[in-house]
Amino acid sequence: MPEGHTLHRLAAHFDKTFGGGAVRVSSPQGRFADGASLLDGRVLTESEAHGKHLFLGFDSGAWLRVHLGLYGAWTFGDADGERHLGAPRAAGATSVELDRDPDGFVVPPKPVGAVRARLVNTSGWTDLRGPSACEVVTEDEKLAVQDKLGPDPLRADAEPDRAWARLSRSRTTIAALLMRQDIVAGIGNIYRAESLFRAGIDPMTPGRELTRAQWDALWDDLGGLLRDGVRDGYIITTRSEHRPDPDAHPVPRPDTLYVCYRTGDPCRVCSSPISATELAGRTLYWCPGCQPAR
Repeated sequence: MPEGHTLHRLAAHFDKTFGGGAVRVSSPQGRFADGASLLDGRVLTESEAHGKHLFLGFDSGAWLRVHLGLYGAWTFGDADGERHLGAPRAAGATSVELDRDPDGFVVPPKPVGAVRARLVNTSGWTDLRGPSACEVVTEDEKLAVQDKLGPDPLRADAEPDRAWARLSRSRTTIAALLMRQDIVAGIGNIYRAESLFRAGIDPMTPGRELTRAQWDALWDDLGGLLRDGVRDGYIITTRSEHRPDPDAHPVPRPDTLYVCYRTGDPCRVCSSPISATELAGRTLYWCPGCQPAR
């Protein structure tokens, strides 16, 4: 499941490529036909992300809410070729001359697979496949969804005190709490494990046993990691001094993470074997040496 930085990259990509102009909206699969008819021909006025939710606002006052879930994905196509999840096109990719209709809208290729929603404008198109949620909502309904979410470290309106008020009273482990979107929005399996490692916190520590100083440092670090993810397009949590080649740019994928997917491998800092267990429905990774049990 995409984590928060991906959704913020998507919001920025929609602003850049679809914002300010009329958009044709359809549902080749048919499951979103009614919703598409409400948005078709409207102007996309704003795009924003909150946690793992993407909201696209239209001049009618309606919003398209999308949650990708485990299997959802956007595919983009424009004059620079095909793009995925708003990432820049690959180096060496060739430009594609797209056909246009008499109104100047791009004529996209025939849909491939089960396309829930298709958006087309004068510069490109995008297809949405496999989301767990794709619906048209009112402003009030959008706000109701956001009211149920915890603060998003990437949003200017985030209030970390709200999260602290919840987790500081909880007997639940901090590793499980970080995965709850009503506590902190946008954090997934990778960011929770990596941030706890960087903070030297035992993931099994109950939330109420965390100090305020630990929480403040954890919140700040999560915000920094997420902002790096927005900038880089992928998750990098290792510090340069803990990589085989500290000057490598971009950072090679095998060198980007401290603990995730490294079960049994030596810790990059203390050489202890990385441990893993199931927690909150996902695999939790940590270093017993750098994150000693309480």
